[in-house]
Amino acid sequence: MRIAMLSEHASPLATLGGVDAGGQNVHVAMLARALADRGHAVTVHTRRDDVDLPDRVAFVPGVEVVHLDAGPPKEVAKDDLWPHVPELAAALRTQLQADRPDVLHAHFWMSGRAAVDAARGLGVPVVQTFHALGSVKRRWQGAADTSPSVRVRVETAVACAAAGVVATCRDEVTELVALGVDPERVAVVPSGVDTTVFHPTGPTAPRGDRPRLLVIGRLVPRKGLADVLTALVSVPDAELVVLGGPAADELVADPAAAELRARAAALGVADRVQLVGRADRDAVAGWIRSADLVVCAPWYEPFGIVPLEAMACGVPVVATAVGGLTDTVVDGGTGLLVPPRDPDQLAGALRELLADPQRRAAMGAAGRSRTTRSYDWQEVARMTESAYRRFAGAHRAARPRAGAR
Repeated sequence: MRIAMLSEHASPLATLGGVDAGGQNVHVAMLARALADRGHAVTVHTRRDDVDLPDRVAFVPGVEVVHLDAGPPKEVAKDDLWPHVPELAAALRTQLQADRPDVLHAHFWMSGRAAVDAARGLGVPVVQTFHALGSVKRRWQGAADTSPSVRVRVETAVACAAAGVVATCRDEVTELVALGVDPERVAVVPSGVDTTVFHPTGPTAPRGDRPRLLVIGRLVPRKGLADVLTALVSVPDAELVVLGGPAADELVADPAAAELRARAAALGVADRVQLVGRADRDAVAGWIRSADLVVCAPWYEPFGIVPLEAMACGVPVVATAVGGLTDTVVDGGTGLLVPPRDPDQLAGALRELLADPQRRAAMGAAGRSRTTRSYDWQEVARMTESAYRRFAGAHRAARPRAGAR
């Protein structure tokens, strides 16, 4: 198949750890690679955010990244990109007319709006992955939600206009149905993990004698770092390593990092907290292998790649029972699930597993087995390809035949 993707703010070329660089960047990059490995030709369209970027970049064999002009050629926070969506759609339509793909896979809600508009009348089926839904974000963040006010309305329209929606977890299907989307037009395909990079053997980050807890993610409130710090008070002797945010040499000037350090000091745990900054994938795997437990405590999480990376490395996970985490983490099998925003129960789960090395080892082995069986990117690509063919077939069947009356 000739597969086009649109990922307006999350380029597969982006460095992870920035304000808007995270799981979606990894998902798009790894899915494109895996689809190319299956023999497909993939073109990933993304917004030009640097004036010096070339129009086209060969990413890996079979995958090309195309930069579209939409808005200023500089970094723009994703919540500020909505006014540039019509320009993005126009640029994408030009590309589709020049080289019409078999399917167009849009990632995120603004990409979905641009993709549906760009493909109108061209006979190209649009498959949509939201990665996060505005209805969920608004529910949990309330007034702190900086998404454009039209987001939920646009998501609903895109989901109904697309040939089909690829949801990353069962919880998302429930949310989509609540928005009025026909569940028959939704396929559940999880995100994946690179089990060749994330595995139990390999270099390990240095550590001391203290039990090590590891958090990986952006330094934003919804990731629940404040709850983890509060829980740490009740987990004596354990150290907490936080991997994410800006580069290590930029942490000192980062407001979010300063806020976390101040909170740790106020709680009396500053001597047991280490902020590392962002790291590349190989370094992340080393940090995971150095940990006794990986902690994922978001208020909500559309999917969550970090638990998969931990499980692939054979490290158990303590996570909040939200969104995609309830699909990936088997409570009592590959880790423990606790309610969100409940530091006391989080602390209890951490103490329980830190006190039982044999149970942690069994959970780690179960996690590795689960990821290689169900979440390897080749399996995710196979499932995605199946969804493409299903939705493209339905799209063709629904189109009126030429000359039909």
